[in-house]
Amino acid sequence: MSNVRLRHVAQINPLTPAFDRLEDEDQLTFVPMESVWPDGRMDISRVRMKSTVATGYTRFQDGDVLVPKITPTFEAGRSVLIGGLLGGVGAGTTELHIVRPGHRIDPRFLLYTVNTHAFLRLGAAEMYGVAGQQRVPDSFLRDLPVRLPSIPEQRRVADFLDAETARIDKLIQLRKLQNARLNERASSALDHAFQNPAHRPTRLKYLLAVKPRYGVLVPSFVDDGVRFIRVNDLLDLTGRAESLVCIPRELSSQYPRTVTRAGDVLLSVVGTMGRSAIVHPELAGANVARAVASLRAAPKVRPELISTWLTTPEFLRQTVDATSSDTAQPTLGMEDLSNFTLSWPADMQSQTRLFRATNEIRMHQESLRQAFKRQDRLLAERRQALITAAVNGQFDVSTASGRNVTDGVPTA
Repeated sequence: MSNVRLRHVAQINPLTPAFDRLEDEDQLTFVPMESVWPDGRMDISRVRMKSTVATGYTRFQDGDVLVPKITPTFEAGRSVLIGGLLGGVGAGTTELHIVRPGHRIDPRFLLYTVNTHAFLRLGAAEMYGVAGQQRVPDSFLRDLPVRLPSIPEQRRVADFLDAETARIDKLIQLRKLQNARLNERASSALDHAFQNPAHRPTRLKYLLAVKPRYGVLVPSFVDDGVRFIRVNDLLDLTGRAESLVCIPRELSSQYPRTVTRAGDVLLSVVGTMGRSAIVHPELAGANVARAVASLRAAPKVRPELISTWLTTPEFLRQTVDATSSDTAQPTLGMEDLSNFTLSWPADMQSQTRLFRATNEIRMHQESLRQAFKRQDRLLAERRQALITAAVNGQFDVSTASGRNVTDGVPTA
């Protein structure tokens, strides 16, 4: 057993002679950062000619460990042991450190070493650069102290962790399936709630005070101006209120019909369909992007209920019908949206009852979704704790196999 610096058992960001030996017209695997995922999610399907990636890209080969250097990808533990590359060679984003194991360290043991809690915590502390663009220096990897048991012991640790992390990863995947089924059941329940025989069929335009309208076509951004709401902001409009970008006041004044009022319903209508949010009082006076439609409820119409209906399968079915002929990015026209049909309660009292019923469905869904998120977080924490304990030799993996794992460490 010994402790060594990583540079003594692996090369950090080495040259890749196999890349140099390729002809300019030869093809090889290309890996952008969005393709770098552990747990079998790694995407190595993209291919480029060598001549197109000969400069300005990182080079690597089968058996290398790819370590993201930029925040927040580094902290997310997205390092991978790469294999199956076209011709055994690849190129990719410059936001990767390449660690090439030598004969004294097992590649899988190396991968688990750069996924320990200590590695991620210490690496985050060594980051440099401006906020949002901080990177881990290669000197951190070179000087990293590594516990180095014998090769047979490294392989036993790697075999143990391969089996145990696969079990945890399977549980995480099952949680994702449960969450998908939960969303399907909640959507079906919302659909059923609106399709009440006592409701009257109507068109959306008859529930609105004015016609739906698009927002600003070509925005420009300034430090001090009118707050500007884009599609992604609809995911958490209230939470993002203070961090919204701004557009010039004179530009906003050219689109007065989409200046927001409290209670307006905002809907994504380009590309991503069906995201909706209600404008709270603190966002009155903002403006919206071209991909966001503004809907203003008529008197005696609850905007919360309109927003809820915009999340139902029935709304999405009509959206698909209205945009099915689009050859490029799906775009929902305002005239089509105005003529969408729905079942609507005849009076405010009935609207209130329906809103309470749909709100109960959504609150139940959110409660379960948060429970699944907590379970996912615990599983991820246990996975990392198990890796850390095994790599650091805190238990004997030979006797731990087959025993229960609680809170990430084996117990009898």
